[in-house]
Amino acid sequence: MAQRDRAVRVAVVNDYELVVLGVASLLEPYAERVEVVELDSKMAVRGPVDVVLYDSFAQARVSEDQLRELIGEQSTCKVVIYTWNVSRQLVEDALRAGAAGFVAKGADAEELVASIEAVHAGERVVPGGGDGHGGEPSREPGRWPGQREGLTMREGEIIALITQGFSNKEIAARSYLSINSVKTYIRTAYRKMGVERRSQAVVWGIEHGFEPDSVRMTPTAPR
Repeated sequence: MAQRDRAVRVAVVNDYELVVLGVASLLEPYAERVEVVELDSKMAVRGPVDVVLYDSFAQARVSEDQLRELIGEQSTCKVVIYTWNVSRQLVEDALRAGAAGFVAKGADAEELVASIEAVHAGERVVPGGGDGHGGEPSREPGRWPGQREGLTMREGEIIALITQGFSNKEIAARSYLSINSVKTYIRTAYRKMGVERRSQAVVWGIEHGFEPDSVRMTPTAPR
């Protein structure tokens, strides 16, 4: 790989502060190659940054309008989607919307960093190996709401969407899951949460950090 004068400047974006902090912790050992200069939850990137790393937790489908909104004034930066759902349709939709890369959460930190560098260098990065089904990843990197309470990453996403008021049908469309899969995740999550009804799940979600955050952090000063 060609030598650069500086590390790739990265903004990590998701609606949840806990999620962006988790992704940033994955990248921290690679600070000489990728420098996390901004962490944003429900706020447009302020920059300057080279690559926006967008964690799709609770926001699987990414439209062109959403991409424009999250990069804000940073029209020259590139967007990498970081997700466990690598269905061919989702990847194609994201690329058409303007994303430059798509990285599965089953990838390790080294692969994620290499993908960010490749996108910054002008390459388009997409996951290989066929059509992902959107289930649980083989490893669950980072952090997410409900993790401490025993929820898997996918269960946490479903409860986050329930807390935000989405119906099962809307959750299925948003997450590229079948209605039956959504119902299965809900049942297993409810057992862990100790609730039986949707109204109880919403209250539980509010009490356990499942409402989206609005915060911008700059962990380091851009070089």
